[in-house]
Amino acid sequence: MKKLLVILVLTLLSSKAIAFNSPTLTASEVVRSQDSRPKGLAFNNDGTKFYLTSSIAEEINVYDLTTAWDLTTAVHKCAEPHWTTGNVNARHIAFSADGTYMFVVRGGIGDNTDYVYRYLLSAPFDVCDGYTRGSGSNSSYVLGGSNFINIDSQQDEANGLAFSPDGKNMYITGTEDASIDQYTLATAWDLTTAVHGGSFGFEDSSGETVPFNATFNYDGTKMWMTGWTKDLIFEYDLSTAWDVTTATLFGEIAGAFVGWDDGPSAFVFSPDASKIFVLGSTDDKVSEFKLYCTYGIVACQDPSSDKDDVASVESQTESAKQLIQHTTYPVLNRMEWLRRNNNSRNLTNQNIKFQFSNEILASLSNLIQPTYLSSNNSSSAELQSGNWSYWSEGTVSIGKIGDSLTSSAKNINTTAITIGADKITDSGKIFGAALRFGNDDIDFGNVKNSLGIDTISITLYETRPHGESKFIDSLIGIGAFKTDIINAVGSSSTEGKRDGKQIFSSFKVREKFKKNGLNITPKITLDLGFTSLSDYSEKGSTNLKFDRQNIGTIITSIGGAVDSSSNLRNGTFKPYFEYDYFLDISPSSKQKISYISDTSSTYTLTNINSSTHNFKSKLGFDYITDAGWDITSSYQRTQSKENGYSDALYFGANYISLRNAEYAMSLNNKKAFLDYKRNVNGFDIKFGSNYNLMSKIPDYGANIEVSSRF
Repeated sequence: MKKLLVILVLTLLSSKAIAFNSPTLTASEVVRSQDSRPKGLAFNNDGTKFYLTSSIAEEINVYDLTTAWDLTTAVHKCAEPHWTTGNVNARHIAFSADGTYMFVVRGGIGDNTDYVYRYLLSAPFDVCDGYTRGSGSNSSYVLGGSNFINIDSQQDEANGLAFSPDGKNMYITGTEDASIDQYTLATAWDLTTAVHGGSFGFEDSSGETVPFNATFNYDGTKMWMTGWTKDLIFEYDLSTAWDVTTATLFGEIAGAFVGWDDGPSAFVFSPDASKIFVLGSTDDKVSEFKLYCTYGIVACQDPSSDKDDVASVESQTESAKQLIQHTTYPVLNRMEWLRRNNNSRNLTNQNIKFQFSNEILASLSNLIQPTYLSSNNSSSAELQSGNWSYWSEGTVSIGKIGDSLTSSAKNINTTAITIGADKITDSGKIFGAALRFGNDDIDFGNVKNSLGIDTISITLYETRPHGESKFIDSLIGIGAFKTDIINAVGSSSTEGKRDGKQIFSSFKVREKFKKNGLNITPKITLDLGFTSLSDYSEKGSTNLKFDRQNIGTIITSIGGAVDSSSNLRNGTFKPYFEYDYFLDISPSSKQKISYISDTSSTYTLTNINSSTHNFKSKLGFDYITDAGWDITSSYQRTQSKENGYSDALYFGANYISLRNAEYAMSLNNKKAFLDYKRNVNGFDIKFGSNYNLMSKIPDYGANIEVSSRF
């Protein structure tokens, strides 16, 4: 599914900020009968439980949700005293990622009274089971002697507690200097390894003197804080992820969504950031709000400023362009191979039977598959007009584009197979057709974002001589592809499917010179193409809509090739080297994006491809044996002037039997195949076998066929 060779220079042109739909209250759960003046709120990972702490009730209250993340299904389950350790005045609660540890922050007034405690749970997120109230013992959770730290030197009257998802960063919010302190944990979730790493004061930026709690988005680039003095929720940008010392105020929203509660003390986002749950310590209730965009408390984020969204658009745009080059490379390689080996008696590059899981591709490949072509491709046949030759080329490409100010890093993997057929005319022109099937996998960002692109294309080509040493190669083709898009949001994700169609052409002019036994071939190439990407909408919460996108491609290159030929005992060895400089002068491509909740407002991401410079080098060889084997292989590196690159390995092989018996072999999709054919006394005897190399369950077979023609 999921290639990029060229770095985009992105100019992000965003329309004016979209009209913001404030969060909508959808449900509330009054907890006054269980807890008065609650301070801390937490959920388990799947949203089927939530937990409250209080400095007054001195207990943990647990609620079950029969429908995940739906407060209307909340039922109180238990109230758990946890003060056998002397841990009174609990302000907030948090859990490790796997739920095996529970953390409680104690906020005292005075010296040496502020602590963070870690409890080991007998089962993930299980605070209730196994406890008998008032017994003085607790079999549900245990506090170890070293499972706490004193934070009094940094905070007086600590209120809030938060962790990064990996458990290696801890944050304490408190009234000491109205600040948040960050700690680095050398060992995840181990309080004894915590080292203070700086703080950030809220008062100067927000005016809040009694901050209660802070929370973060999934990648640590956003922080939200609520407090007692202002009764507001404040949003901060972090220029360095998870580093609160880099925070700057982005905006605020009043009264935890105006008129709801004047004492918001804690809040939690759902994993997909489509909901927020706010704890009010004045009305003693937990309320559920629907967000119209991801983390949309203060404002909806401009997608063109989100590095992962930019990387997704960039990857789709550039992969569409590079698909043209990935499609034309094997065909151009074939035409160069033909000219390097124009005195060969066998111009076939493949006689391998390829197996495709795709039924359409399988049927197409069968149409052009030269399973047995002894009459046209035997070693005794002279190269002559009207004879069809067949070829194939496999491609494995690995590339990477580094992180930039506007876009996330990308890891790129391409696999493809091209099958073709061509023949020579009386005038020396060679023309043919090729079928390509490819799969691109692109991973981008710090979380599991990915693109999977399945492609198919058909190309018509010709190489035409002009004189004895000059050749003009040209091709035209059409292609179609399907893209699966995954954008991760915390532990959740959105999904999208997008179709694409393209038409492309390429022209190359080459002229060969001979000097000191070397063939020197300067060349000029022009690649043209047009791609149309369909519109699509992400499936999931707070999702985006992407309009139809048109992508033009104009890439020109200048370079050369050097090759030679050596006669060996059992064949001919022909090494070669190529070098090209590419200039991408493609026109700009605009991608319009909107939130499904508000399609009237649009963001525009513009990809500017002005004078993008790239360099390609290629080293390879052809080896033609007297026994009927033709092998070609090459390694190719494409490097952008910036920091993007792609490595590709090409391999093609052919075997033609020199006897009356004919063979065909292949290794594909973890299966090995062998076909054998021989004519005995006018009867064609055909034997076929297959074997799955990786299957734990036996998967093999054989067949025999006898036929004759009358």
